[in-house]
Amino acid sequence: MAQEIGVTELIERVVTIKRVTKVTKGGKNFKLSVWVVVGDGKGRVGIGHGKAQETPEAIQKALKRARKSMVNVAMVNGTLPHEIIGREGASKILLKPAGPGTGIIAPQPVRLVLEAAGYKNALTKSLGSNNAINLMKATVNALVSLKDPEKVAKNRGLSLDIIYRRFGRGRKEETQSETD
Repeated sequence: MAQEIGVTELIERVVTIKRVTKVTKGGKNFKLSVWVVVGDGKGRVGIGHGKAQETPEAIQKALKRARKSMVNVAMVNGTLPHEIIGREGASKILLKPAGPGTGIIAPQPVRLVLEAAGYKNALTKSLGSNNAINLMKATVNALVSLKDPEKVAKNRGLSLDIIYRRFGRGRKEETQSETD
């Protein structure tokens, strides 16, 4: 029996479904445009776009493209390692780390991206246009730009505690569990 290795259950969410029209000499051609988010809930997320005459076909195309575009993102204790601003078009999104129990406070497209990536706590603020597609792209751009504190410490030859102090955050949760 062949076993598939590395296959995990993916979180798949539809962000927008819009009917679009192309006017031609022969009349109007209607199609559906779909944007989806796919993530594994463990630090990988991707977005995709699909267009077809039927909804299921458009969703399948979008899911396939989202799976191909999945990227790894940095995560510390279920939240963001540091503040960051993501940009796409006229949209800007500010992502901030949050304490345990805060949840994800964000507009719907941003929330779907963060949940699919596996974040449990985050604060966000939309600073520009609230276009759902651009907000989703700006969120992914911001997540890709995040720096992992452990990698930064290793590259700079510093201890993780010094890096956390420079990020302006302590490691309270990990420190408490080590003393128990």
